[in-house]
Amino acid sequence: AREYFGPKLRFAKSTLKRQGVNASHAACVKVAGNSMEPVLPHGSTVGVDTSHTEITDGKMYAINHDGMLRVKMLYKLPGGGLRLRSYNTEEWPDEHLDTEKQKHIKIIGKVFWYSVLL
Repeated sequence: AREYFGPKLRFAKSTLKRQGVNASHAACVKVAGNSMEPVLPHGSTVGVDTSHTEITDGKMYAINHDGMLRVKMLYKLPGGGLRLRSYNTEEWPDEHLDTEKQKHIKIIGKVFWYSVLL
């Protein structure tokens, strides 16, 4: 069962098809905080493909990090582990998670769309 917390966004089937996203795997989440500024300010909405959980270095993902919803760019590290990168690297330096710490992360899906209200 999928949790529902707010208003629905409508995507044209053609938009999803162009992105290679099956409608049943499309979900939207809100970005909280300033770690992804200036690209994703607080309150931005991102579209997530929940079927795409394999990491492609440098792509943006929604993740569940010990119960906290986060949106980050992910990179695999040699020998296992994960690097989490924010756009706002001045305030939010890269996080390097070894294989043990990586167990606390569940990849929700790859971000395929975002919307920003100014």
